[in-house]
Amino acid sequence: MENPEQGFDVERKFVRVLERRADGLVVFEFAIGEPQLCVDMLLPADAFERFCEEQGVIRLREGEREESSSDWDWNMHKAAQQRFR
Repeated sequence: MENPEQGFDVERKFVRVLERRADGLVVFEFAIGEPQLCVDMLLPADAFERFCEEQGVIRLREGEREESSSDWDWNMHKAAQQRFR
């Protein structure tokens, strides 16, 4: 979590790759300000690299998320691959 004294910095942008698919698409999370506030995105590999360069992102550890026991800790990528009853 961000240091409250630093404030929310919209210039800091983050990317965490979730999956590199066989069809050439990259599934990733993109966040502005704080890595925890992210959206899932999907781009072809070359467009993904260009996006990262243009946005000046900070790359987070690929394929890994901080594990949490919270029921609210989920993302669309994880939900799309989970079968619900």
